[in-house]
Amino acid sequence: MVDLEKYKKSNKTLYLAQEYERLSREEKTLQDLAEKDLEMKALAAEEIEGLKAQKNNLLAQMDEILVASEKEEQESPRKLVLEVRAGTGGEEAAIFAEDLAMMYEKYAAQKGWDFKKLDESRSELGGYKEASFEIDGKGAYDLLQYETGVHRVQRIPATEKSGRIHTSTASVVIMPVREFKNIEINPADLEMEFSRSGGAGGQNVNKVETAVRIIHKPTGLAVRCTSERSQLKNREKAMKVLKAKLYMIKLTEMEAEKRKLKGGYKVPGWGNQIRNYVLHPYKLVKDLRTNVESTSPDSVLNGNLDDFIEAEIKI
Repeated sequence: MVDLEKYKKSNKTLYLAQEYERLSREEKTLQDLAEKDLEMKALAAEEIEGLKAQKNNLLAQMDEILVASEKEEQESPRKLVLEVRAGTGGEEAAIFAEDLAMMYEKYAAQKGWDFKKLDESRSELGGYKEASFEIDGKGAYDLLQYETGVHRVQRIPATEKSGRIHTSTASVVIMPVREFKNIEINPADLEMEFSRSGGAGGQNVNKVETAVRIIHKPTGLAVRCTSERSQLKNREKAMKVLKAKLYMIKLTEMEAEKRKLKGGYKVPGWGNQIRNYVLHPYKLVKDLRTNVESTSPDSVLNGNLDDFIEAEIKI
């Protein structure tokens, strides 16, 4: 007995599964007819063999489609969402969060990737309380996936008049964007809010509620997108970001279980401090996972991250 449920779950194989069921019903009708009418038995047997061949062909097609879909899902996605969020340190933390966003933007430019702002929330002095960006490019997720974590800076802020050294933190989260087949969202679990995007952008931005905020009530996750000029496109992007966040929660739980089973299993931690940026009293950037160092923080903050990223990938 063939279990068709796995084929029905995929939109790519649903129609073929329904066709398989239709052929099965036709086969059953012919079998019943052959049992009741011996004269029809030989003719029915020939047709039944033909139906079985068609069903086997459908099964082969569906298996091939699912295997291809699973392979596609396992491959690294081109798109990802980068989120930066100010941590401890007040306004200086927000300024550092923006510095990190600019660092990744410059790194993306070096790689020839597209870098697009999705949403931002600024502090009083102009830094990022939080902001999200979409990066699209070949190999982007492969290279950036382990940048998730807490980044710490030690420096004298431009806003500091007495010359005191401040220590601040900002967190970075890297989330893949793909077609998440295993992430199902009940529409009843969503709350949507619409508002004006604000800022530059002409009459459309100022007068039309194009900005979309989606709240996932079971988890409390909230996603906002303002990058597009239409409400529909912002809603589609916000849904993709929400699915990416739910996927990351699921992935983190799975990876934590793997780490318990396999000592030392590498997990891109959400809250782990991963890199220090010291600009005063000396100059040093150090990755706490690989011990890779650079004595040129300005170069690192200008997007020259290859040494750090390549070392982390090799672990």
